[in-house]
Amino acid sequence: MLSYQHHYHAGNPADVHKHAALAWVLSYLCQKPKPLSYIETHAGRGLYDLGDAAALKTGEAAQGVKRLEARFAADHPYRRCLTQTRAAHGATAYPGSPLMAALSLRSVDRLHLAELHPGEHAHLRRNLAGYDVSIRQQDGFEMAQEICPPTPRRGLLLADPSYEVKTEYDSIPRHFAQIARKWNVGILMLWYPILTSGAHEGMLTHLGAAFPEGLRHEVRFPPVRAGHRMLGSGLFVVNPPYGLEGELARITEVFAARG
Repeated sequence: MLSYQHHYHAGNPADVHKHAALAWVLSYLCQKPKPLSYIETHAGRGLYDLGDAAALKTGEAAQGVKRLEARFAADHPYRRCLTQTRAAHGATAYPGSPLMAALSLRSVDRLHLAELHPGEHAHLRRNLAGYDVSIRQQDGFEMAQEICPPTPRRGLLLADPSYEVKTEYDSIPRHFAQIARKWNVGILMLWYPILTSGAHEGMLTHLGAAFPEGLRHEVRFPPVRAGHRMLGSGLFVVNPPYGLEGELARITEVFAARG
């Protein structure tokens, strides 16, 4: 089942949570001269237009980046990625995580992306043309199993599934355990939605048991529209880098601020 397309939801509060954390981690890793690998299992199209009909239909960005961006410092890595994207693609452009990674990484680093949806894969190739990146139309966890441990061994994997296949909640802990066995030094970051159903709780119980030193962070926000079932956004990070816990606390403050 490949019906999910993120351009209806780009720039929503969950994107702000995930992308602010991701941009910070990438900036932190690039402070050292050692090269790194970035792997993304569910890449999407990489670049979105918040002014297109799909984004305007849901209006989710109004409660996300449009409301929250100014609460981040002007020099925050997330703000820097937004500024670079708009300068290159227009005022309504919004970067997906693949473009954020491409903007953040250096020539010595390696970027590996997987996107199974044929339409999103085609958009991804067009949107990241000109960057040194490996893009596969393949199941992302299969790709990760094939290339881990990557070269360079230092680096980060982001898994951002759509969760449209309900068995993903059961299979993700197994995928993470398998990847971690092959790549024990890699930072593994998982995004998950907090839904009214509580579907994520069992997955988090298994992840917590497998990775007792993992870092779990969640933010809550009102539904972006009437009847929307998402109440918040979560991240689970294996091998969290130094300083991430403090940065996530600052992101909590961004979401908690009034206005």
